[in-house]
Amino acid sequence: MQTYIGLDNEENGGMTMIGRTIRDAWLFDILPENDTFIGRSAADFQVLLDAVSKAWEPYGNLPSRLPTELAERHHRIYDAAIQKARTLGWDPELGDDD
Repeated sequence: MQTYIGLDNEENGGMTMIGRTIRDAWLFDILPENDTFIGRSAADFQVLLDAVSKAWEPYGNLPSRLPTELAERHHRIYDAAIQKARTLGWDPELGDDD
């Protein structure tokens, strides 16, 4: 069975759907912020995705609807992730083939 390599080991700083799900799990205290999900299975990820989706429901999946404390935490988590990814060469712009 294949397992996840961990957020810190993903290419481009983990700017993927899996990475976003892990960061959102940190946001909602579903996972501790030092848990990169390394070694977990696809079934584990599905459970995590379901929990994160449920946590976002009251906010319509929109960071702008988060209460102040969660909004500040969201900014901190995502600002750090974006900064790290950019230092690793991640470019958020879509190319002509994307």
